[in-house]
Amino acid sequence: MAARPGRSLISGPRLTRVVILGAGSIGCFVGGCWQVAGLNVSFIGRPGFQRDIADHGLTLSDYSGWQANLSADQVDYQTEQASLADADIIALCVKSGATAEAAREIAAHGKPGATVISLQNGISNVEVLEHELASRFAIVRGMVPYNVAYLGDGRFHKGVAGVLYAEDRPETRLLSEAIGQSPAGLNLSDDMLGIAWGKLIINLNNAVNALSGRTLVEELHERDYRRVVAACQREGLHLLARAGIAPAKVGAVGPNLLPAVIGSPDWLFRNIFMKSWKIDARARSSMADDLAAGRKTEVDYINGELVALADRLGEPAPVNRKIVELIRKAEGGAPPWQPADLRREVIGR
Repeated sequence: MAARPGRSLISGPRLTRVVILGAGSIGCFVGGCWQVAGLNVSFIGRPGFQRDIADHGLTLSDYSGWQANLSADQVDYQTEQASLADADIIALCVKSGATAEAAREIAAHGKPGATVISLQNGISNVEVLEHELASRFAIVRGMVPYNVAYLGDGRFHKGVAGVLYAEDRPETRLLSEAIGQSPAGLNLSDDMLGIAWGKLIINLNNAVNALSGRTLVEELHERDYRRVVAACQREGLHLLARAGIAPAKVGAVGPNLLPAVIGSPDWLFRNIFMKSWKIDARARSSMADDLAAGRKTEVDYINGELVALADRLGEPAPVNRKIVELIRKAEGGAPPWQPADLRREVIGR
């Protein structure tokens, strides 16, 4: 599938340039799909990705068999922030721990009035961006419901079903219309905080997947791993209810039913639920990818968000607190956990 040339969209709010800041696996896939859809996209990221794309171009694929290719000369991938000056939309895809630094780069190089969409894990990134940028930039909460694996040689693979979400604004309406039907299509919502919390409840599986050392499909086939995920989710839902926060339905199952589904017996889960979820056999969580690459994970912005909420409420959060502790040890090189061992360590039975 060949990419169409970038175009300017001039009806309503003006959208002429999109910049993906933090163009790793998610950013390259999203930005690449948007460029294939016809948008004028530039990428800012790490030298390693820049070299690979310069050598091989950008290849995008997903679990359904869809594929698109951009040649190296079609991809504007940079390691410096100068292109922020021309951006009307800045899609922020950096790891959550780098949000404040990215905000300072946007403040220094970005065009005042540009829209910054946080396509990041966690809840608190938007508050960081608003603190640093709200007087000069429009801050929009977004959500990425799927993982993307980097397969090497400029190849990025979306292994799980789902579409992006962002707040319903004039700028995001224009962006959504421009993207159209795409593996990185953009849905709009007036309840992005609820969606963000709903996605976080689902993302509590990320740490368990990382601790398992297995693919998502392999991990989810083991009930002991799923029982740990379900315990994290039940604890999280209790804390959200105490705080008066209503997580939105993000996937096929609503958040309040999700622990029962995840923790269900193998015969039920594998034959009913697993068959309805579109997960590529190669897919792993982004946290598992971070551990494999020796990078610091985002556990503080997933399970750690619930631990922080528990501390503010004066409530215990032993399950999610234990998961954060185990991920910290895994970042230091601890080996993967077997299913029953992890279950006993986290929930004690």
